[in-house]
Amino acid sequence: MKKKNKRPSHRTDTLIGPGSEVEGVLQCEDNLRIDGRFNGSIESQGCVTIGENAVARSSISAREVIVAGKIYGDVTAENKLTITPTGQMYGDVCANSLVIMEGGLLHGASVMEHQAANAAPSESTETPLPLQRPEAG
Repeated sequence: MKKKNKRPSHRTDTLIGPGSEVEGVLQCEDNLRIDGRFNGSIESQGCVTIGENAVARSSISAREVIVAGKIYGDVTAENKLTITPTGQMYGDVCANSLVIMEGGLLHGASVMEHQAANAAPSESTETPLPLQRPEAG
């Protein structure tokens, strides 16, 4: 009998440990945890976790990203980006969901898009409502 797991798995499939320094392009199908230093680009089908003492000078594209250390670069998260109380993010973010815990830092622009928002804007039937301002009295 197959077990259906709808919740994201946070097990670590690939680890760049403390004291390690890696440079280049990293592509992985599963989860990745960085506790050392990484310079380059990361593409993952799973969750990318940047540990508390980690530094990533990197553009990251993943299903989910958790920042507990420092990222210098842009992040695209298909589902969710979480910046923990020790996390520092210096770059732009595009995610379906953005969580910044108290103490976390985001220095950059953020864009939140729902997966259904991939349709062309011309197909939308909604018209934007004008802003209403109370009259000064």
